[in-house]
Amino acid sequence: MSTTTIRLEDTLKTRINAAAQHAGTTAHAFILEAIERTVAQAEQDAAFHALAQERWAHIRATGRTVAWDEAKAYLGARAQDQTARNLKAGTAKPAAHPGA
Repeated sequence: MSTTTIRLEDTLKTRINAAAQHAGTTAHAFILEAIERTVAQAEQDAAFHALAQERWAHIRATGRTVAWDEAKAYLGARAQDQTARNLKAGTAKPAAHPGA
């Protein structure tokens, strides 16, 4: 295991000590857990963005999407534990401008 030194402002160190004591752990363990959570969140964010980019590229390549009205009805039904028909992607049609 390697060692890394970080410099903390006195006020932050005091806050960490108080939070660690409240959590029933040491400042060291508290800091390690905070770093682990932050790294895990950053990795999850990166994976989410990579998947979004992949899906966006697929949409741009195929032009196939699901209309928002259909998706909204489907998601609403599923949120209420109701059965909903499976959605089928179709070729995107230009949306009418709301002000038109």
